[in-house]
Amino acid sequence: QVQVVESGGGLVQAGGSLRLSCTASTRASGRPFSTFTMGWFRQAPGKEREFVASILTTGTRTGYADSVKGRFTISRDNAKNTVSLQMNNLKPEDTAVYYCNAKYGSTWSTTWGQGTRVTVSS
Repeated sequence: QVQVVESGGGLVQAGGSLRLSCTASTRASGRPFSTFTMGWFRQAPGKEREFVASILTTGTRTGYADSVKGRFTISRDNAKNTVSLQMNNLKPEDTAVYYCNAKYGSTWSTTWGQGTRVTVSS
């Protein structure tokens, strides 16, 4: 089980940038942070939660939703148990609550943090 705390959200104009951060505690799982794939998801008002980006354990491979490819960059620091999401050229459709999650094996954790709200004004 992994507990996460997200931060960095806010209000920004279209075309602007934000950097989200997530700090994870993996103590309850008995496994180090570096053994988890980490990801960002988001949920817009009235919509289902959707995948945004993921990064493998060593940070050598990343994956992105088509809607954010080329604008968002995910990174991690295994020494600090953190994962970040740099969001550039933000669009109003990026408005959502953003969540961090961890995956060991093939399944994402069913435990979610409180998320961090991003609002992009046009």
